[in-house]
Amino acid sequence: MSPNPPEQRDSQATASVVARAASGLRWPVWNSADRRVRAPLRAVLPAVLSFLALAVLQSVVRARFTHPVREPIEAAGIGAILVATVFVSARLLDRRPIGEYGLSLDRRWWRSFAVGGAIATAINAGALAVAVSAGWATVVGVAEGAGDLPFLPAMVVVFAYIALAAAWEEVVFRGAMLKNLAEGADGLVPRWAAVGLAVLLSALVFAFLHGGKIDHPSQYGYYLLAGLVLSGAYVLTGDLALPIGFHVWYNFTQSAVFGLGHSQQTPELLAVEIVGPPRWVGEEGTIFTVFAVIGGLLLLAYVRWSDGRLRIDERVTQWTPRAERET
Repeated sequence: MSPNPPEQRDSQATASVVARAASGLRWPVWNSADRRVRAPLRAVLPAVLSFLALAVLQSVVRARFTHPVREPIEAAGIGAILVATVFVSARLLDRRPIGEYGLSLDRRWWRSFAVGGAIATAINAGALAVAVSAGWATVVGVAEGAGDLPFLPAMVVVFAYIALAAAWEEVVFRGAMLKNLAEGADGLVPRWAAVGLAVLLSALVFAFLHGGKIDHPSQYGYYLLAGLVLSGAYVLTGDLALPIGFHVWYNFTQSAVFGLGHSQQTPELLAVEIVGPPRWVGEEGTIFTVFAVIGGLLLLAYVRWSDGRLRIDERVTQWTPRAERET
C-alpha cells in the first residue's frame, strides 16, 4: 500500500494541530471525561445567572407596579427563578439528579426543615427577650404595618417572599456552590480539606453579597458566621432541609414576627421599638451574633441526636454519572 501523498499528510498534521488547540481551549471550561463544565464554573454560574435574573426581575416589576401588587408578583418571579436555577443547574451544568443537591423533599426532609425553623424561631425569641430585659427594645404594638392589605394576607405574602429568597440562597450557595467546590477539590486534597475549603469560600461569597446591608466592615463577620452555620448544617447532613428551614424562619421571625429587622420593612406581629446601641441590638449586633452561635450549636445537637454522629456526609461530594443512573 502506497504512503499518503504529501498534501494529505500536511492536511492531517494541520487537523491534528487544530484539534489540539481546540482541546487546549476547551480544557479550562469543559471536563471531557464527565461531559460537563468544570467544577469552578458549576459552582459560580448558578449564582451569577440567577442573580442577574433577579436584578432584571426587580427592576422591571418595581418600575411597573406598586404596593400591594408589586410584592406578590415579585415573589412569584423569585419562585420561577428558583425552579429554573435548580433545573438548569441539574440538567445542563451539573448533569446530576436534583435530589443530589439535598432536595429529596420526603418526610424526613420536611421534618428536618421544621426542626431548623423551630430552632431559628427560638433563638430570635431569645434575642428579643434579652433586648427587652436589657431595656434596649420595647414592644409598642401588635399586628401592625400591613399597609393596604389585611394583616394576615400581608404576612402570607411576606412569608412567601422571604421563603423563596432564602431557598434560592441555599440552593445557589450551598447546593450548587459548596457542593461543586467540594466535589472538584475532593481527590486533589483529602476530603475534609476539600469540604473545609468549600465551606469557607462559599461562606465568604455569601457574606460579601450581603455587603449592601452593612454600615461597617466588621459587620461582615455576622454574615460570615451565618454562612458557616448554614454550611455546617449542610455538610453534616448532605441535605438542604436544615439550612433552608433555619434560613427561612430566621429571616421571617426576626422581621415579621418579632419586629427585630431593620433592613426589611414588613408587617410585624410584634411591633418593636429599638432604642439600644447598634453594636448590641443592631441587625448585625452582638446579641444576634451570640444567638446565631447558639442556633448553630442547636443544629449540631439535632444532627448528633438524629444521625448518631457528627461527620461530613458523603453526599456532599457525590456525583452520579448518567450512565450509572440508567443501569
